[in-house]
Amino acid sequence: VQLQASGGGLVQAGGSLRLSCAASGRTFSEYAMGWFRQAPGKEREFVVGISTSRIRTYYADSVKDRFTISRDNAKNTVYLQMNDLKPEDTAVYYCAADGFNVGVWSVEGMDYWGKGTQVTVSS
Repeated sequence: VQLQASGGGLVQAGGSLRLSCAASGRTFSEYAMGWFRQAPGKEREFVVGISTSRIRTYYADSVKDRFTISRDNAKNTVYLQMNDLKPEDTAVYYCAADGFNVGVWSVEGMDYWGKGTQVTVSS
């Protein structure tokens, strides 16, 4: 699976951004999809995830009630709507695919990664 993330940018605190991740190469609907992020000097961390069937979504505590993940299997795309952004959300955001996900999200467990997109939130 090839993944291409887009939609990052510079936004003021309290603002919103919508990230997209377009997939190609394999059957997109067979993969659970996740978003991770990595801030300067920090390890990459899980942000949100969504199951293949869109029935289940998973959120890191730090983004609950502010971020929403969704997917359109017909368009082979997963989205991350980010609202009420905070300076601590500043990071490079990566989308990733997992061919066998049982609700546990880890960097090591993901099968494919896209190149990141930078999100910068100014205070």
